[in-house]
Amino acid sequence: MVAQKAWRYRDFAAAFERTAAKAGLRSLTVSEAQFRRWTSGRVKTLPTPDACRVLEALFGTEAVSLFAEPPRSVPTTVPTAYEIESEIAMTARDAADEAGTAAAQSVSDTTIDQLRDDVTILADTYAITAPFDVFRKAKGLRQDAEYHRGATQVPAQQQELLILSGQACALLSTAAFDLGALDDSTRLARSAALYGETARFDPLRAYATGSLAIVAYFTGRPSEAVRHARSALAYGGLGDAGRRRLLSIAARAHAHLGDGEQADRATTAAAQLDTNTRDDLHDGVGGEFAFDEERLVMSAATTALLTGNGPQAEAQARRALHLVAERPPARQSATVRAKASADLAAALLKRGELEAAAEALTPVWDLPGDRRSSGLLDRVTTLRTALTTPSMRTTPVALDLGERIEDYSRRSAHTRLTTRRNRAIEP
Repeated sequence: MVAQKAWRYRDFAAAFERTAAKAGLRSLTVSEAQFRRWTSGRVKTLPTPDACRVLEALFGTEAVSLFAEPPRSVPTTVPTAYEIESEIAMTARDAADEAGTAAAQSVSDTTIDQLRDDVTILADTYAITAPFDVFRKAKGLRQDAEYHRGATQVPAQQQELLILSGQACALLSTAAFDLGALDDSTRLARSAALYGETARFDPLRAYATGSLAIVAYFTGRPSEAVRHARSALAYGGLGDAGRRRLLSIAARAHAHLGDGEQADRATTAAAQLDTNTRDDLHDGVGGEFAFDEERLVMSAATTALLTGNGPQAEAQARRALHLVAERPPARQSATVRAKASADLAAALLKRGELEAAAEALTPVWDLPGDRRSSGLLDRVTTLRTALTTPSMRTTPVALDLGERIEDYSRRSAHTRLTTRRNRAIEP
């Protein structure tokens, strides 16, 4: 009979106590353990006389019948006026209590809107912010999103906060990479991918998996990088920007493997991709998540250098610099300019133009130490190696340039962090 009424313990206890009060037994209550015994079907001895009186009044059935074997078919009975009134009152109270609980277990939409804006602003200003400052801000945003996710039971809010946590985690991974903490960048990228998987948000999974590919080829695992890029390209819901980024990453991974044909094919596919498809991360949030034309072209220049195509690398690097210069001053990425300038210098060195290469490096020197990322320092280190060839290493320009590059790397935040980490693990 309890099951027919769909009563939980608290429903039964409330009805029992109200019935007991009407019978003049105000002090009579029932514990949850007693309720479980009564409804278990294993009661051998009837409850106390007072409890039996209340149960008989509550159910309109003798106590002996209440604790007997259930009938094969329970006859339909017409509820009494008291039962109807009691059921309505109890349902109204439960609805009010649970609605109040639900309201307490949600967060303001305004709070989520602000978090969304903060993540977007951080992504948008990544190119003009020092990586450590990005890391510190993204850390705070992820913590805020997780705090609010724990405070809400609203599914839509939980999903939105999962996505925001994942976006902040992806920015943490990129900042860690730029600072030279590659192992930690990998862990953070995997965490971002897991956030995307949990939230069923594939653009985030694709972005994070692409980040794993970048770390893989920077740490000497180009085959793994190709696998990550292919896996990310298989995710659904990606717009053109997200796919261009992944194809560019794949191209560089193939170039690291020495497969120029596959590298050229991926580079061409990225450049020709134009389906007017967008997604909510690469296009909706944008900024660091976007993959605009100058980054596409800059990446093509780097890939061309890796495959040994100096003229193509020079043309693409010059074009990337032109695209950066066309933007309003406040929107020009000093990081992209510096990387493209380093690629241009490398291409010029390939054809022996040392003076022109030194001049091309001017934007590289202008970048402050706390903005010198792993990707840039990798390019500069490659230039230092190129200056040691027999035809250049004894020239005054090469000597001066080589010393300047060494000092430049030494004064970067990346190098300071790497040196400190290496000292920490020395015996």
